[in-house]
Amino acid sequence: MGIFDWKHWIVILVVVVLVFGTKKLKNLGTDVGESIKGFKKAMNDDEKPADPTATPSQPVPPVQPQNSVNQPHTIDVQAQKVEEPIRKDV
Repeated sequence: MGIFDWKHWIVILVVVVLVFGTKKLKNLGTDVGESIKGFKKAMNDDEKPADPTATPSQPVPPVQPQNSVNQPHTIDVQAQKVEEPIRKDV
């Protein structure tokens, strides 16, 4: 018995078909299949190495800020734990 009983799954399937209809379920299945194919294609495109025979385009020089106010500042510190005495003021 339990939730994995085949009778329960048949009832759930019938309710889903009645609520959504077969046309919407077919469209949903098609959309899910297309999105999975698109995801797989995108993953395979990322794994392919760049073509070494391709001519590189001219690099764009970086834009320098006009003043130092816009430049990011980095602070290099180390966190330390401070032990405070336990006060028993009641």
